[in-house]
Amino acid sequence: MKTWFAIPLWQRVIGALVLGIIVGRLWGPEAESIKIIGDVFVAFIKMLVVPLIFFSLVAGVAAIGDIRKLGAVGGRAMLLFIVSGQIAVWLGLFLGTVLAPGLGVDTTALNVGDTPPPSETTWRDMIMGMIPQSPVQVMADVNVLPLIIFSLLIGIGILMAKEEGAPVLKIFESGSVVMQKVTMVVMELTPFGVFALMAWVAGTLGFDALAALGKLVALNYLGCLLIIAIIYGGMIKFLAKLPVIDFFRGIIDAIAVSYSTASSNATLPVTLRCARRNLGVSNSVASFVISLGATINMNGTAMYLGLATLFGAQIFGVDLTWGDYFLISILGTLGAVGAAGIPGAGLIMMALVFGAVGVPLETIAFVAGVDRIMDMMRTTTNVSGDAAVATTVAAMTGELDRAEMISADDV
Repeated sequence: MKTWFAIPLWQRVIGALVLGIIVGRLWGPEAESIKIIGDVFVAFIKMLVVPLIFFSLVAGVAAIGDIRKLGAVGGRAMLLFIVSGQIAVWLGLFLGTVLAPGLGVDTTALNVGDTPPPSETTWRDMIMGMIPQSPVQVMADVNVLPLIIFSLLIGIGILMAKEEGAPVLKIFESGSVVMQKVTMVVMELTPFGVFALMAWVAGTLGFDALAALGKLVALNYLGCLLIIAIIYGGMIKFLAKLPVIDFFRGIIDAIAVSYSTASSNATLPVTLRCARRNLGVSNSVASFVISLGATINMNGTAMYLGLATLFGAQIFGVDLTWGDYFLISILGTLGAVGAAGIPGAGLIMMALVFGAVGVPLETIAFVAGVDRIMDMMRTTTNVSGDAAVATTVAAMTGELDRAEMISADDV
């Protein structure tokens, strides 16, 4: 047992992926008999959606500390986080629509039940559906959009309550930490779930599904690289008016740690050090913006949620309307905000977005095995975005030591 846990989780997942493919190809359609193991894993992921979003979002909003801080620094940071998140999720939708990684996979052999028809609700129904008339019912039904609205309002209320809201804030901060630990426990089931699901997929669908997975991984990396080069590079070049190469040279340590750990939280100390020492960002701006960004700035995850939703829709033949696209863009951005900064959190957010637009959760079976490979790049994108926004805000508010950044050439 000690030997098992001594192996890094991502290595166990990759090993389970390879073994599952081999077993599935040798066993054939009979591999469906072990699919129940994967179904249990997916059920645990669904279990985490409501409490993880609720605690993480409330704690993330309340982490601002004082609603008055949403001024020169907080206002600019939040605007950059939201705008870049929207661009990222629409980029994922664009890549998924144009390059269509999920087309060509014959899923007729899969027993996933009837695919829900596209939503026919009007924009008025959608707006009214965003209002959590009964928060308890919203949580019971896993109705995620009103749940997110309710969580944001609770976070704002805590900020407005100031000292009187401190005890409630402590509860949500503790709850967020507890849910992250529970998520890590559930993630330990990933190798077993991945083995069973990949054996089922490989045995039932064959190499067409594996080729589609390879295309999805390639598009995930392409999307992340575009975000880093265009969105973050544009921020540094045109808003901060700083040398782009010097910026990326200054955060190379954070990039290395984020890619290897696939955890924004684990990389946080390194990102702070890079921003302060290599980029010249003031201590106050770096601490506030990067700490907030590690919680709510998940552009790589937002892009991937849009891409993965299109992937699942194409595999299972779900016709998405423009209304569904806009719903995905909202949930992709807000769902990324609610994603914990730990490995594997993107899988949980998938259940949030898929369920809202009628994409079968069996899509998770396709992506779980390669999620760690994609998560490493998504985390690098998220961490790079934290540093880019911090540097841009510091430059716009006079909190950047430009001479310090220039000296980072020697770092």
